[in-house]
Amino acid sequence: MDQSPVNALETAFAAIDAANEKDPVSSEGTPDALLYGQRMSAEQERLFPDASAPLRIAARGQHIERWILKRAEYPEGRTGYLTWRRDLAKHHADRVGAIMRDAGYGDDAVNAAGRMLRKEGIKRDAEVQALEDIVCFTFLKWYFAPFSEKHSHEKLVRIVEKTARKMSGEARARVLDEFDLPDDFAAAFKA
Repeated sequence: MDQSPVNALETAFAAIDAANEKDPVSSEGTPDALLYGQRMSAEQERLFPDASAPLRIAARGQHIERWILKRAEYPEGRTGYLTWRRDLAKHHADRVGAIMRDAGYGDDAVNAAGRMLRKEGIKRDAEVQALEDIVCFTFLKWYFAPFSEKHSHEKLVRIVEKTARKMSGEARARVLDEFDLPDDFAAAFKA
């Protein structure tokens, strides 16, 4: 690595942020992908303050250029949705990997971030699971309330159950400590 680890991390963050500033959709006066990346970094720092550089970078780049692959360009239904999600994960991993290489990271770090972004080894790899926990906390903290205004209670219960299943046991326990959830939502995190 040609630059110090701190400079390499700052360089990677700056490149991810520069890419995400191009998001054509904004919320709260900030491009959506940029705001999401900043929120992911904040949750990562809060939940995993001693995280490795690849985990920090994967958290920041979780949705890098998400707008490039549009859901509407894929078939309707579950198969189309899953194909879109897989293609997005590959795009995120490829873009973040290129940024990391430009910042001076080697293959091991790039490959680690790529595994996290593609969710390879969830429930088996601690860092892949950590990224998923960060994703779930970010969703619950920042995106669940607006999401809930658009969907039925029954659909929300299913979404909460799916979210809880993706999380580690420690993260589910922490959700119960940090969020005041209705009983039917809280039940999903007690399982």
